[in-house]
Amino acid sequence: MEEMVGRVLGTSDATPLEFWVGVAEGEYLELDDVVALERVLPTGELVKIFGTISQVRARHEGARFDSDVFLIEDGVLPAAVQEAAQVTATRVEPEIFVPPRPGQPVRRAHDEERDQALFFDRMDRRFPVGASRNGEPLFANLEFINGQRGAHVNISGVSGVATKTSYATFLLHSMFTSGVLGSAVVNTKALIFNVKGEDLLHLDRPNTSLDDDAERLYRALGLPAQPFGSVGLFAPPRPGSDRAVADVSSRSDLTSFFWTLAEFCHEDLMVFLFADAEDERAQYTMVVYNVMAQLRHAEAADGGSVRVEGETVRTFRELADLITRKVQDEDSRNEWAGPHIGAGTVNAFVRRLQVAVRHVDRLIRGDIANPERHRIEVQGHQVTVVDLHNLNDRAKRFVVGVAVRRAFEDKERAGQSEELLFLVLDELNKYAPREGTSPIKEVLLDVAERGRSLGVILIGAQQTASEVERRIIANSSIRVVGRLDSAEASREEYGFLPAAQRQRATILKPGTMLLAQPEIPVPLVLEFPFPAWATRASEAAPAPIGSDGPIDPFQDL
Repeated sequence: MEEMVGRVLGTSDATPLEFWVGVAEGEYLELDDVVALERVLPTGELVKIFGTISQVRARHEGARFDSDVFLIEDGVLPAAVQEAAQVTATRVEPEIFVPPRPGQPVRRAHDEERDQALFFDRMDRRFPVGASRNGEPLFANLEFINGQRGAHVNISGVSGVATKTSYATFLLHSMFTSGVLGSAVVNTKALIFNVKGEDLLHLDRPNTSLDDDAERLYRALGLPAQPFGSVGLFAPPRPGSDRAVADVSSRSDLTSFFWTLAEFCHEDLMVFLFADAEDERAQYTMVVYNVMAQLRHAEAADGGSVRVEGETVRTFRELADLITRKVQDEDSRNEWAGPHIGAGTVNAFVRRLQVAVRHVDRLIRGDIANPERHRIEVQGHQVTVVDLHNLNDRAKRFVVGVAVRRAFEDKERAGQSEELLFLVLDELNKYAPREGTSPIKEVLLDVAERGRSLGVILIGAQQTASEVERRIIANSSIRVVGRLDSAEASREEYGFLPAAQRQRATILKPGTMLLAQPEIPVPLVLEFPFPAWATRASEAAPAPIGSDGPIDPFQDL
């Protein structure tokens, strides 16, 4: 049994849920240490109490004034230095909630006792989510992610410091390689939207900056230090390209994506061009829905082009000009814009439609042969990355809205299964803001509230959870926090963090996170290893000579 590190104090109240421990001479306790003790009841029953250290203090015993510290150090006044640690109880077995008795010995918990203290012994489907400060693995319960008992992950933190995207990809890597998914891993997919730079376009390449310490941490967690083995990469076409060449500079083996004019017309995609919260409150949204009703009658032509009332349209600019004529012409206004719609409302719609043209014309087209080759397809690879970083915000919202809705509808048609679809989306506050409504927000709310039953799991990230729709945050069973701004840390959205951890969140270093999950009453402070996959072009190991990349074991499934 572990040696005693201290005894329960008798000078501070001890309760079943919180008590103080005097640290023994020559020992120390630090934040997040896991401890254990026993109390024997008058009936002879043994009660085990487990907890974590939530605060540590040190003070002079015998001093009365602040200036006494100088006299004590000079040996003039006698005093002793005493350290004490506050313990927050995490588990009581059996559940007889009695306080520990003053003077009872306290020890560090290791191995089986540590697993008991943190409920790891009750997690039938656990997977590593990081390591404690002393290098021991920390786990999460897959049942609170896969929809069995809960679903969804939300990650908050300051941009560039909190490593939100790095941690999201680490969670995917852990679930895909730890064996927790069992046979379902073969058909479990991830759809990742890359919104900043080209950092996520190298997940299939080894990281040349990976050092020995990181590899040892992967081994301690039971995970392979290797890149993702099955990655599909998609990027928008380069502006003005008549061959739909992908608009990416760091590698050339990407597939460009776009939607055909026929899909735009027949699948009501126009609504995602007007996806600002302010759009939904405006009168011109009535025109949007009336125009979509008319576009459903468009006839599909070759290459994804359409014929609208006898006129062939091959580019989005041509379609926008046609719509503009129809809603402004006196003879067709009532049919296309709707009855009793004023000229001001029509003009507001036209202005926004024409502004959108230069941002999305490369994403909606009918001038490329075999357009099905340029469709975002998540079934071809285990991880699909859709690059958005070169797009305007309106175009980003269009891509996210259409891609998420289509993926959700595909899962809805397939029905519930153990094969999951993870949707990884950063800057969640842009797509599901707290105030207002929009088509994208409605889709993401549908994912948050119904996705659990279909196996669609949202891993959302943002700088400020206070700016994201409450229902999305509330439906996230796993909440992760990296470095926070001090003002943000004080918001009610972080009420699940104890006061000491809120304060710590403002000084967390990159690679350190706070993770809260339903089974454990206190958030875990964890470190996760440096990515084994390249996070930028300069880190990426070159592809083998004579090959287009690593062999993809999932590509033909």
